[in-house]
This record gives sequence, C-alpha cells and structure tokens, in this order.
Amino acid sequence: MTVTEKEPFELLTPQQQLDHLLAVAKRALPAWGINAGAGIKLLSLSENATYLISADDSPVKDQSGAPQPVIMRVHRTGYHSKDAIRTELAWMKALQAEAQLATPQAIPALNNEIIQTVETAELNESRFVVLFELIPGEAPDESQLIEPFKRLGAVTARMHQHARGWTRPEYFERLVWDFDGCMGAVKLWGDWREAPGLCADMNVVLENTQVKLEQRLRAYGAGDDKFGLIHADLRLANLLESNGETRVIDFDDAGLGWFMYDLASAVSFIETRDDLPQLISAWLEGYQTQGQLGADDIAEIPTFIMLRRMTLLAWIGSHSETELAQQQGEEFTRGTAMLAARYLQDELLNDVVNGSLAKLSTQEPA
Repeated sequence: MTVTEKEPFELLTPQQQLDHLLAVAKRALPAWGINAGAGIKLLSLSENATYLISADDSPVKDQSGAPQPVIMRVHRTGYHSKDAIRTELAWMKALQAEAQLATPQAIPALNNEIIQTVETAELNESRFVVLFELIPGEAPDESQLIEPFKRLGAVTARMHQHARGWTRPEYFERLVWDFDGCMGAVKLWGDWREAPGLCADMNVVLENTQVKLEQRLRAYGAGDDKFGLIHADLRLANLLESNGETRVIDFDDAGLGWFMYDLASAVSFIETRDDLPQLISAWLEGYQTQGQLGADDIAEIPTFIMLRRMTLLAWIGSHSETELAQQQGEEFTRGTAMLAARYLQDELLNDVVNGSLAKLSTQEPA
C-alpha cells in the first residue's frame, strides 16, 4: 500500500486527525440510536479520544425521563484488542456490582453489543467505540489533596482486594506493566531515551536508575500478593470527587502489574510537588483502613515512584503530538533526572518510608 493510495492516520495533520476522530464518533452514534446531529464535545485526547455526547435521544434517562449526557470513547488503533476491551469493561462492571465501587458502565448498543467497530476504508483502519454512562463528580482540587488521597488509598485497597478474588473471564487479556512492559524489552509506552531535552549527564543518571530498578523489582518479587490486576493510571485526571467520595474513571490502561504501582500512578506528573510526602502518607493511611501492606511494600515506594515516572517519560517522548506531552516538555525530563539522582542516593522519600515502617512495626505483634 502506498501513501497515495491510502494515507494512514499517523500521516494526517493534527487538525485532520481531530476531524477524522470526530467523524468516527458521529458515525458511531446511530449504533446506540442517537441522531448524528447530537452535540459532541471533545473532553480529552490521549491514547483515545473521549467525547461528551448530549442528545434528546440519549439512551440514558433520569427518573423523570429526561435525557442524560453520555461519554463516548473512540479507541486508538493497535493498542487494545476487542477481548482486552471486553476484559476492562467486565472488571468495571464487577467492581460496581460486587465491590460497590461506582465506575462508568458501558451502554449496550441497539444490537446488544457494548463494543462497536467503525471502519474507515480510505485510511484502511477500524476503530473500536464504547459508550459509557456519565458518573457525577468533579476533578479534585489540587490545592487540597490530603483528604482525597486518603479516600483514594481506601478505594484502591478495595479495588486490589476485589481483583485478587475476581474470577477472570475466559477471554481475559490486558497489558502487562512489569519491568519489561514499562521500560525493558517490551516498552509499552516507548523508550524514555527519546524524551525531550535529554542530555548526556541525565542519560547516565537514568541508565543507572533503570539498572537499580530492575534489581530492586527482581528482589521484591511478583507473587500473587504483590502482582495482579491494577488500574495503572490513577492520576488526578482520572479521579472524580462527589459528596466526599473519590471515584475512579478511565480504566483503559488497567492491566497486570504490581499493586504498589497504583500508588505511584496516583502521583503521576506531580512527583516533584513539595507536599509529595504528605500525599503518599495520606494514601497509605487510607489504604491501610481497607487492606494490608507489608514492610517490603513500603520499602519499595521510591522504586515504584521512579518506575512510573520513567514510564511517563517514555510516554512523553512517544506522544509528542499530544497537548499533555507538550505541556510537560523538557521540564518533565529535568524533573525526572532530579528524582532519579535522589533515588540512586537512597534519599527519595526517606522520611515517608521510615515513618511508615516505624508505624507498621508498632502494629505488628512481637
């Protein structure tokens, strides 16, 4: 296939890509009985395009019968298989039904299928599309995160507890966020070495950090008590606050990984905040109201913070066209190198780790 015959999505201009994704969303609407003239607003563009749909013929109505807005997700190509998306939606459904955790629920289309496929012949591509109920809530106030992080810790523990006992469907398939998936042989989000503004000195620090991370993670292990199904992207953009409850949305990156990785993902992009120790302490306090953490889990908090940070660095390098990557830019690379230098010197989050270990020792029987 030549470019002149069928131009792939990646070769379109940014505006053409936006226009194409919007066209896919509009073409998907009739599958749920929604008129193609419905109101569509782009909410986010990252791995997927997410839209707010407002329509008189919305499939979701309130108690009075009034139509309610819904959320449409147009998937990127080549990231998840249909079975992988089915797995994500099945876990979200189970979390709400079995663990009483409010999660966005997928809405079946008129053909009773929750995943629709939209073909675009001119680009020789097909995209999966899913429609979700809109759950209420507002993004957390970044100036007042202590209480939300306590609640998030508790919610995360409940998610982990459910994941450990959940009977996975026979079609189960998700990404694996182990060392290889994050920065080793697989590199699901690309190579951190492609990050913007990476200089030779930073590269040396990060190379040494990668070596230490692999060693620490190998020693930590990946038994069922440490490694399982996780959300893997619990950053502020994927949290909602509603009536004193912290809710989790966007399970697109959910996969198999270390449970402690969910703590690291909770501080994504804010790892250099002055109050990071307080946020992590709040998360730990909340988590331990619903689940247990061992001394080895707490000791590796810096390791998981660095693993996640360098995985995000790879994402920024491989997603330079996105607004988020452009906002972070070279400053994120410099911040990562700074954190890595402290990690290599065993100085990263020492107070949090030592304080939490001290508390844990007083709770355990002699």
